[in-house]
Amino acid sequence: MAVEHRANAWEISDSENESDENKPSSSSCVILEQDTSIYSADGVKISGRRRREEEQDTRKAAKERRREEKEKLKEEKLQEQQRRREAAERLNLLKPENFIKSLTAHIHAGLLRDAGCDELLRTLDGLQWRNRIENQGLPNSIRWTRQALQQTEDEAINGVIEEDQVLMVISHNEFEHMAMSHKTVTNQSMSNSMVELCCHLLAPIGDVHEGAESLLQHLSKYLTRTAGKVVTVLVMTGHQQRSGSWGEDDFDQQHLLDTEELLVHLQLDWNVAVHFLLGWQEVTDHVVALTKALSKRPYKALCGEPDLGFCMDGSWSAGVRVDRDGHGLAQVWTRQIQQMNRVSPAMAKAVTSAYPSPSLLLKAYEERPSEEERRRLLADLTVVGGAKERRVGPELAGRIHRLLTSQNPHLLLD
Repeated sequence: MAVEHRANAWEISDSENESDENKPSSSSCVILEQDTSIYSADGVKISGRRRREEEQDTRKAAKERRREEKEKLKEEKLQEQQRRREAAERLNLLKPENFIKSLTAHIHAGLLRDAGCDELLRTLDGLQWRNRIENQGLPNSIRWTRQALQQTEDEAINGVIEEDQVLMVISHNEFEHMAMSHKTVTNQSMSNSMVELCCHLLAPIGDVHEGAESLLQHLSKYLTRTAGKVVTVLVMTGHQQRSGSWGEDDFDQQHLLDTEELLVHLQLDWNVAVHFLLGWQEVTDHVVALTKALSKRPYKALCGEPDLGFCMDGSWSAGVRVDRDGHGLAQVWTRQIQQMNRVSPAMAKAVTSAYPSPSLLLKAYEERPSEEERRRLLADLTVVGGAKERRVGPELAGRIHRLLTSQNPHLLLD
């Protein structure tokens, strides 16, 4: 009876649990979404969607900035390439073989009265140099102009720059008449003013000297009107004469003094040089040489701009460029060892690799107790390169030791 009651009790208990499970729960289950909202700096609540939109906008802005920076760098690179290209083109134009093509020789029409001028014209045409005949400026003169490489160049008129060199070609008789005219002027009273002196200089002395006086007049006016010009007078003697070598048969002593006075006056007062040439062939050679010298001017001026123009960059150069941070000193140390006789680049590199600076090598010498050990310090260094392994050797080691430690400036290293 007790057993049956216990079984019924368990059955009732189980049924009660089942009934309890089947009963609906009185409490409702609410699932809360995760609050992804954040707050701005001023305390305003920002929803998750808005925050995602702002993050997208921020990423887009950053991407746009990177794109703009990339475009800017690309544009700067293109501009740098363009500047280098233009600089290379200007440098190419400044080379003498190219710059001479921009020069034009202006020959005064008065020189064409002499048949020998054809020699000059044929030579210029044969060299394919530009020249033109003009009837203005200083009579019997030859001057040069060139095209301006840049619009901002100083003294450029309509894109043309006039060179400072001017030649005045005259005959020997005209030079004699100029000497006589100068003598007449110097005989005038020293108390006369400069205006009166010029009037006496330009006043005709006679029909014979009228042409020479006219040349002297034009030369004086030209030098007064154009500052900075370097005028050279070429006198064609027509026979074996040079400056200061006049013969007694052609000139008396007084005439020689008059000629020397004119030379002194032209050179000191007017800064005009005088050259005596045999004929048109030598005049032509002088014009050709001066034209070539003018063509080399810009390139030489450009090469002279650096502080050390003789130390050109390049592996073929003997110089080594050293930066302010010391980059390049190791190469200088290697070159210093390599300058010694019978020292290859590999042997010099072996020494400088073991001791990167002269001070380190001197310190190593001081640490050795004996002189013999100091001389043989570098002898066992291995030289890298070549068909077989080798050493620096005692001979080179001794020479380097003498180079760094000897106090005798006249000591021979070999």
